[in-house]
Amino acid sequence: MTTSRKRVAGIHVGVDVGKFALDIHIYERNLYWQVDNTPDGIRSALNRIGRYTVSRLIVEATGRYELELVSAAYDRGIPVVIAKPLAVRQYARATEQLAKTDKIDARLIAEYGAVVQPRIRLQESKNIRLLKDLMVRRRQLMDIRTKELNRQGIMGAGRLAASYRRHLKQLDQEVAWVDRQIGQAIDKESQWAERKDLLSTVPGVGDVLIHTLLADLPELGTLNNKQIAALTGLAPINRDSGRSKGKRRIQGGRGTIRVILYMATVSAIQCNPVIKSQYDQLVAKGKHKKVAIVACMRKMITILNAMVRNNSEWAY
Repeated sequence: MTTSRKRVAGIHVGVDVGKFALDIHIYERNLYWQVDNTPDGIRSALNRIGRYTVSRLIVEATGRYELELVSAAYDRGIPVVIAKPLAVRQYARATEQLAKTDKIDARLIAEYGAVVQPRIRLQESKNIRLLKDLMVRRRQLMDIRTKELNRQGIMGAGRLAASYRRHLKQLDQEVAWVDRQIGQAIDKESQWAERKDLLSTVPGVGDVLIHTLLADLPELGTLNNKQIAALTGLAPINRDSGRSKGKRRIQGGRGTIRVILYMATVSAIQCNPVIKSQYDQLVAKGKHKKVAIVACMRKMITILNAMVRNNSEWAY
């Protein structure tokens, strides 16, 4: 009679992801190996990892190269953490681990997961991944468009004017195409469509902000006010030491959301009575205008968070 291999609970697997290879380390077993970053290599690695009960499989965010591994791990029910490279580097410095090779990095990532135990990432559907990719593409196109407009202002006279006009027209067409694709992706998810209708009732909140929140802030409506402010990098961080009281500053969080939220808040100050009232009060008290805008951004995201959490339309 055959017997199954005994499963070991609680292992943490660190993976240093490269374009061509995956360096893998199991922290609790001090076990290291390398496979190709290909479907066959990923299958082989997960077959070996599958002999254990995994607490976390930790990879650093690389932009794209980790996606196939992460997707395959989710399909097998393995808990995944996509760690910020900066967080891992800070852990390395704090523990005086200065050497850096792919093998050392894999062990370091596994140790970081075991010691820090970062939050496990929820699986994303293919539609969510598509929406994120579309939003990235839109930001790329808008960045190119802004640079081209700047060039047009400097050099776009005479015989060059037509060239700049043609390119800007093409970019506008590409942005419009991406916007249509975003709309189609949202329509495929009834929950997204309902959330979009809900958020659209807020004066000053437009499609770009809503699409950004859907793609980059799936936690909206599941966290309290302090947590959602911290996640978007809008929570003031203390800088106190002894008798010294430093200025509170915002930092960290998801920068892509903060940039779009800033633009939406500037618009809301003109047309949203709640946001305008807070802004006017802060400026009247002598607050710097940018400080007042940040405070309004924080109020805006907490309002949107509460609306989604309570499934209630704008009623302020």
